[in-house]
Formats: sequence, C-alpha cells, structure tokens
Amino acid sequence: MTDDEAGFAEFVAGRQAALSRTAYLLTGDHHLAQDLVQAALLQAAKHWRRIHTSPEAYVRRAMYHQNISWWRRRRHVTEMSLGAYDGASTSPDTDLRLTLDEALGHLTTKQRTVLVLRFYEDLTEVETARALGLSTSTVKSTTRHALARLRTLAPELAELIGADA
Repeated sequence: MTDDEAGFAEFVAGRQAALSRTAYLLTGDHHLAQDLVQAALLQAAKHWRRIHTSPEAYVRRAMYHQNISWWRRRRHVTEMSLGAYDGASTSPDTDLRLTLDEALGHLTTKQRTVLVLRFYEDLTEVETARALGLSTSTVKSTTRHALARLRTLAPELAELIGADA
C-alpha cells in the first residue's frame, strides 16, 4: 500500500461516521446517504494527491454539490417513501427525532441543505453561500423560509428552532 492509499484509508476510517451523519441530514434517507458518501469519497480518491492537505472540506463540498445534482435530476419524479425500516431506535429522544425527521422531510432539498450547513455544520451565512454557490441573501431568505415552514409543520420543535431565529 502506498502512502497516498494509506492516507486515504486513514481519512475514510476516521471521518466516515461524521460524513454519514451529514449525508443523512442532507438526504433524509439512510441508503441515499450511503450513496452520497461513497460518491464523494470516490471523487476524493481520484484527486487525493491534490486534496490530501484538507480532504474533509473537499469531501463535504462534493457531498453538497452531489446532493443538489441528484435533487435536480429527480425533482420531477414522484417518490413514495417506504418509511423507516432500519430498526427501532434506542434513543431516549425518539419522538423528538421522529418529529424532526418528518418535518425535515417536508422541506425542499435546498431548504434542508441550507439548514444542515447552517445549524448542523455550523457554517456562517457567507460560508454556506460559498459552499453552495449561492448569494448570501439567498441563504438568509432560504433559512428564514425553512425555519418558518418547520414552525408551521412541527410547532413542538420551537425550543430547538428558537423564538428569534
């Protein structure tokens, strides 16, 4: 195994769980999340020599862009959810998680992506705009509309969203 291959394998082993969590939040589906991570890691592997100094930023950006590309391709296709069939959660906050998951499922892909970057990835509005290739004002308005929609769809999430957000 070369040094490049070893470095890539070490990166994947160390960051795959965090990347998978972000991918799930972006897609809302465990299987699509796995596909998204694999597609981004494939791109990273191809360009490892160039990106090895900051691979996580590259992989995350690849995930954001790939998710948007997938959304654009399938936005005219009607999908039926099979529901959660991966097993029961053992989390004590299962009701809250299910409520949040259902509410996020009613957002557009753009709204969901902006919220994930802003509040899960903790990016600023400017960083989110740069990552998605949008203007800062578009990120602000998308965030505002997405939070308003969440307040309408799941008022019980108000404590998570915050009264002044």
